[in-house]
Amino acid sequence: MTENVIISIKGKQLYAESGPEEMELVTSGTLKRNGRGGYTVSYQETELTGLEGTTTRLHIDGGRVTLLREGNINSQMVFEEGRRHLSMYETPYGALSIGVNTRRMRSTLGEAGGDLEIDYAIEIDNLVAGQNLFRMNVKRNPSLPQ
Repeated sequence: MTENVIISIKGKQLYAESGPEEMELVTSGTLKRNGRGGYTVSYQETELTGLEGTTTRLHIDGGRVTLLREGNINSQMVFEEGRRHLSMYETPYGALSIGVNTRRMRSTLGEAGGDLEIDYAIEIDNLVAGQNLFRMNVKRNPSLPQ
């Protein structure tokens, strides 16, 4: 099952040295059920996010979310509530090792869409570089064939 969907993403970053930054994106993408009972949400990044030329895939499987970016930016981030994961984040300027510490995660994603919310901290050299809140809503796109 692959559904054409509308994806609404809201992101908020809090950095110690500056005020909060907020981003909102509405785009089309796909929602696909994988063989293990989880879901994969895919979409193309845009100039608005600064990641144009990059495909983002979120694999939601039980209490674990894996975010993969491929293209101009390559990265993998793993989110599990109450756990810290090390990730590599490649940029045009070089690769960076970061820690992802997930404080809270909630998902209601199913075949009809749903919501995903992740509250996490990014660490660089074991120091918190910023707090992040990621919210995504997925719903069927009635204007596209399924």
